[in-house]
Amino acid sequence: MSDADQPSLLRRPGAWAGSIFASFGIIAGLRMSSAINATTGFILMAFSMVLLIPLVKSAMARQRAQGFLSPAITRYNKRFLLASFGYVLGLGLAVTINDRVELSQGETILIALLPIIPIFAMIWTMARYIAEEQDEFLRHRAVMASLFGLGVVLSIGTFWGFLETFEVVPHIWAWWVFPAWALGLGFAQCWMTWRDRTEASS
Repeated sequence: MSDADQPSLLRRPGAWAGSIFASFGIIAGLRMSSAINATTGFILMAFSMVLLIPLVKSAMARQRAQGFLSPAITRYNKRFLLASFGYVLGLGLAVTINDRVELSQGETILIALLPIIPIFAMIWTMARYIAEEQDEFLRHRAVMASLFGLGVVLSIGTFWGFLETFEVVPHIWAWWVFPAWALGLGFAQCWMTWRDRTEASS
């Protein structure tokens, strides 16, 4: 591919993904240093989530150019985007309510469901995509990426669990499981795309 054929920086999904991770990192750093409070952090996080829109659009444009875009993928992207916004909104509301209102145990469980339900929606979206995808090649890629993400979670969780048992590392919250799976899935998809592009150009 020549330089003229290379997509501009704003058309590259990696650039938008990097911007999202960078903004999340900055917000997390400001929050941990107490430079901003939880409410401000939530507002900034919500604004950062807007970057998901150009990320999804650029990813779909890339998939369309490579012949990897199907109607099932289009539906998957829309559903996952809606669930992602629901997650940020639910998490922000849950944290804000928990910090400002004295809740009973039952009420706390209900509040905790606000970010959990969108996570369930993301998992359902992935399962639904695999069921709806008619292209066997694309379905295979999705299944392999999901299995890689699962392998990442199982490996890190087991490794960290044993280290924690022997008091080598501190305890971490279990909500890291889904983000770790999603990162593993995303890495596997990027690697398979790079591999296919390399094989096609050789």
